[in-house]
Amino acid sequence: MAIVVRFVDRNEYVKERFLDLIHVKDTTALTLKNEISSSLSYHKLNVQDIRGQGYDGASNMRGEWNGLQALFLKECPYAYYVHCFAHQLQLALVATSKDVIEVHAFFKKLNFIVNVLCSSSTRNDQLQATQLAKISHLAKIRELESGKGANQIRTLQRPRDTRWSSHFKSICNVMKFFGPAGVVLNDIAIEGSTSSQRGDATYALTHLLSFDFVIIMHVMKEVMAITEKLCQFLQQKSQDIVNALTLVSTTKTLIQKLRDEGWQSIMDQVNYFCGGNSIPVPDMNGTYSEIAQSRRKKDNVTVEHHYRVDVFIAAIDKQLQELNSRFNESAKELLRLSVALDPRKSLNIDDICKLAKTFYPMDFTEQENVQLKPELQHYELDVCNHPQLKNVCRLFELCRGLQETRKSEIYPLVDRLVRLILTLPVSTAISERAFLAMKIVKTRLRNSMNDDFLKNCLILNIEREIADTFSTDKIIDDFYCMKQRRVQLKMHKVHFFIVFFYFFLFII
Repeated sequence: MAIVVRFVDRNEYVKERFLDLIHVKDTTALTLKNEISSSLSYHKLNVQDIRGQGYDGASNMRGEWNGLQALFLKECPYAYYVHCFAHQLQLALVATSKDVIEVHAFFKKLNFIVNVLCSSSTRNDQLQATQLAKISHLAKIRELESGKGANQIRTLQRPRDTRWSSHFKSICNVMKFFGPAGVVLNDIAIEGSTSSQRGDATYALTHLLSFDFVIIMHVMKEVMAITEKLCQFLQQKSQDIVNALTLVSTTKTLIQKLRDEGWQSIMDQVNYFCGGNSIPVPDMNGTYSEIAQSRRKKDNVTVEHHYRVDVFIAAIDKQLQELNSRFNESAKELLRLSVALDPRKSLNIDDICKLAKTFYPMDFTEQENVQLKPELQHYELDVCNHPQLKNVCRLFELCRGLQETRKSEIYPLVDRLVRLILTLPVSTAISERAFLAMKIVKTRLRNSMNDDFLKNCLILNIEREIADTFSTDKIIDDFYCMKQRRVQLKMHKVHFFIVFFYFFLFII
């Protein structure tokens, strides 16, 4: 478990620092909470000073009643939980959609088809050659527009649970290569050198040309195309709360609109796609028949009802449920009010006063809440027209500008509130880099490395701007201050060993 703290230092700079790496065998919420509290106490940090917390998508962390965030809220009610913007939301939405059995089976088939087609360079070359022939034919009969950078020859992409947007791109590539993929699989099924190759190609081709695969592929493409924009935006290093909240709202609206009005449009696309690839379309009014389905349900349903209700609506409802869970109304209200301090927007004094009074009662006394409104009135006329501050675009730039112009001494309540808001957009970017660095530092060849030594190596790797301040002479002096060695090395050998050892750590 990697712990990262976000804070505003004395110079008004927003910092995110890798604090600790804890090896936990029991991943229950209470155990995690006790470990985090112990680590904070060791570094002389008080739990009551926490003003924001964020975790990945695990249910034992973000659970509303018994999760890790709920346990901290019981001890410190102002440690507001904000979803980690840097976490791979796209992967969480894919995992949620896989709760629908048919969607889970679709991604299994998709992965198998891509593996069969891209398992060797020969098949990949054959796939690209077939795609090139198709593009040339369509361009010749003027059904495909040509131009600079258009119609480039690409390849299929495997959907990976550790790669952002890989599922959406994999679906789009399969739709683009659908015809050539069928041709290549058919050739392998007939002319494969081994029975295993012929069997895999036949199995993959059967699923590729099935109506079930085609309709779920179109459904997931439409759903993931809507959430793609939000997921890409939330992965940016510098977060924009204003636009993030807007994208969350528009994403929910578009998904709901797709649920209410998008079924017929998808069916039209599926019918056209099946007609162009000679895939038989079943009678949508006929009875849906499937062994697992018939065992789960006693009532017979039509084919259209199955795909519309059990797949299309069920997958969309899972997406909406996940988005509502990650961006609940309380968190949205907190972020909405915090936007009132954004320097790009006009100052909303009432929202700022409500923010301080409602969400930070421990940080502002009753008298300070009374003084905040007139201070904001002076602030609006002074800071908003100041030549150095009127053109700032980010909240952290405003915080730094108040310090440089010494306006923080004139408007201490506003400066305090800005600092509190800057701790809110909790990011897991450094946490994820910590786990990535751990896989590099602690390889299988160095698997016996203990936790303390691993943590020290990770600090050198992650906090490189701090490590750059270490001088070689200081490292050598610290080494000599360590315990007495059994064998005293010569001076030049000591210098060589120390420099090489720390150089190795920096390279990692």
